[in-house]
Amino acid sequence: MGRFKSTGMRNRLMKHFRIVSDDFKVVEANDCPMSTCAVPAGSPCRTAAGKVAVQYHTARFKLVPHLAKALKVPMPAVRKPGSDWAELPRPANPGAAPAGHVRIGYARASTARQSLDTQIDSLTEAGATRIFSEKISTRVASRPEFERAIALTRELRASGVAVTLVVHEHKRLGRGIDLAMLAEQLRASDVGLEFLTGELKGSHDPSGVVFTVLAALSGMEREYIRDRTLEGHESARRRGKIIGGAQVSDETMLSMALLLRGQELSLREIAAKLVITKGAKKGQHPSAATVMRMLREHDRLALAEAAVPPQREALAAVVENGSRLSTPF
Repeated sequence: MGRFKSTGMRNRLMKHFRIVSDDFKVVEANDCPMSTCAVPAGSPCRTAAGKVAVQYHTARFKLVPHLAKALKVPMPAVRKPGSDWAELPRPANPGAAPAGHVRIGYARASTARQSLDTQIDSLTEAGATRIFSEKISTRVASRPEFERAIALTRELRASGVAVTLVVHEHKRLGRGIDLAMLAEQLRASDVGLEFLTGELKGSHDPSGVVFTVLAALSGMEREYIRDRTLEGHESARRRGKIIGGAQVSDETMLSMALLLRGQELSLREIAAKLVITKGAKKGQHPSAATVMRMLREHDRLALAEAAVPPQREALAAVVENGSRLSTPF
């Protein structure tokens, strides 16, 4: 982690993250008195064209005494200035104590083969009364179960209940800028955020410098690992090593695949007629992708062998038999 501590890196990180104060919540506790806006409490100001305003109208934020002399009160990025305006839930009475505390859990795995049991068990032990779970990558733009979890937290908070979104580890929620922006969204809705394990373990203020820097580093670490992995794969390929799962093809399977291809069968039809004879997948059919790779590799080798000059081929045969050369090439 020491490699990220330079001043230049810190400055670049802070360009990505804006520390937002709670002033916008205080402003949104009031209806906007502007006749051209007149939005209810809990919603951002709007323009005459029905778009979210870039900042709150002066008349609105001056209703708050300690902000009366402020030049402006900017909206947080999660309000998406310029987007179509929509009414948001009215905030709970600021002076009223929360009517209770609800903990909503969220569990996620990147692939269908990964188990969610550990995450769900830890969320249950942490007191989550409702758990949303799904198997989907964070790189997917839409995560249905996560969106349902966020919608429920906002609905509960709008009803006056204190809400905390509980996640097993921050990587289950997101990384880098995406994680920081998501945390800011939750904060704007006055929803708490807690991680049960990992570098960000505990309850955090998403506007804090520690949170934003660690969130950024988590995204950088993924890119760092990805780059090193790709470099390792490329190095292995140059040395003739096969990258990927265990080899399931053999000479018998290749011969049969070539015969079936000669009958003009499709890759899927060829795969359905082949059987794996070794390894953990013994007795199963190979995938069409495996057949395609096997045939493609055979064609590549055949083409390479056809391009070898006859004299080099003869030389290789002589050397292999241990004979002495009688005529130089």
